[in-house]
Amino acid sequence: MARTEDDSWDPASSVGATATMVAAARAAASRRPQPVISDPFAEPLVRAVGVDVFTRVAAGELQDASVDGGVGFPRMIDTFAARTRFFDEFFAEAARAGIRQAVIVASGLDTRAYRLSWPAGTTVYEIDQPAVIAFKTAILSQLGAQPSTGHRPIGIDLRGDWPTALRRAGFDTTQPTAWLAEGVLIGFLPPEAEVRLVDHLTALSAAGSRFGADYGSVTGQSETAQQQARAVADRWRDHGLDLDIAELTYPGEHIDVAAHLQASGWDTTKTTLDDLLAASGLPALAGPGGPPIPIAYVRATRRTP
Repeated sequence: MARTEDDSWDPASSVGATATMVAAARAAASRRPQPVISDPFAEPLVRAVGVDVFTRVAAGELQDASVDGGVGFPRMIDTFAARTRFFDEFFAEAARAGIRQAVIVASGLDTRAYRLSWPAGTTVYEIDQPAVIAFKTAILSQLGAQPSTGHRPIGIDLRGDWPTALRRAGFDTTQPTAWLAEGVLIGFLPPEAEVRLVDHLTALSAAGSRFGADYGSVTGQSETAQQQARAVADRWRDHGLDLDIAELTYPGEHIDVAAHLQASGWDTTKTTLDDLLAASGLPALAGPGGPPIPIAYVRATRRTP
């Protein structure tokens, strides 16, 4: 189903289903003999969503390439495990730099407020659709899970006035912030909304703030990339799931986040998926033609105005 300006979702539908897919990959990665990440809350959250194929992935039943039906579950698990570790380390570095305020935008089923070790006095804000925030907090509460630091979830659409909602929740614009936009600037917002998002967080960021994100187009712009996306959607359907990620993304030229940040007063460091995989001790995914999906990863630090 094509996106609309006022569409919404929960963890089992539309863009929300991609958050469940990522959580399933984290759960599967956590099960491996030598895991590069540990997320004990991912599998219970995925089971609570109730999408069968994601539950099977989370349970470790589809990690063998010979039985995954061509969807590429082992590849997907490696990718999201490496991405998760990269951004876990981003928050750890920000904490070592003395930052005690974190904001996770489009947080989905992210559990960092519960599973990471945060320094005393840290507050973690999470922003996502109201239904997503309500679901996650309710399930984690039922599990008896407690945040490992101050935790303030905010249910609001990123296409709305989220900066005002964030300030009302106690966000302090005078203090440096560690921002994370994981899995959102990859085509799930219209290009103009991507620019607004980055400009808003720049305006809210004191000197020394940090920002981490992946960006690009998760389905790619070339015909080859589009064909790959359609093939993957067909394989998902073979597993009983109607999930066409290409239909969930917006067309057009998406923002070069690193370049935009650099021009807006940030110092940036850009890296690739293969760099993330190598840092995690996982095999590279790039073939002779390069990575199949043109996604880049950036870390940035706000300069003194």
